[in-house]
Amino acid sequence: MSDVIDWNKVRELRGEVGEEDFDEVFELFLEEVDETISQLGQPGRSLEHDLHFLKGAALNLGFKDFSQLCRDGESACASDASTKIDTEAIISCYATSKAQFIADMPTQLT
Repeated sequence: MSDVIDWNKVRELRGEVGEEDFDEVFELFLEEVDETISQLGQPGRSLEHDLHFLKGAALNLGFKDFSQLCRDGESACASDASTKIDTEAIISCYATSKAQFIADMPTQLT
C-alpha cells in the first residue's frame, strides 16, 4: 500500500497542538469528515462546498491522496463538470486513508 498519509504534516500538527490535544483533534476530524462523507452528493447539499471542506480537513491532517481527490472534485464543480466526479472513489480513498492512519499512527508518532 502506498503511503497515503503525509506523516511529516501529522507530526507538525501534533507538535503545534501538543500530544494531549492531538487525539481530540483527530477524533473531531473523524466525526466531521465521517458526517460529511455520509452526505456527499445528497440532494440539497453543495458538492463543491463539501469537497472544499473535506479538502481542507484532509490537508490539515496529512491525508494527501484524499485531499487531492477532493481538490480535483472541487475544481470539477467549479468548471460545471460535477457529473464527472466519482464520489465512490473519494469515499473509498477516505476509508483507505483512515485505515492506514489508524494502523500506522502508533509507529509513526513515537
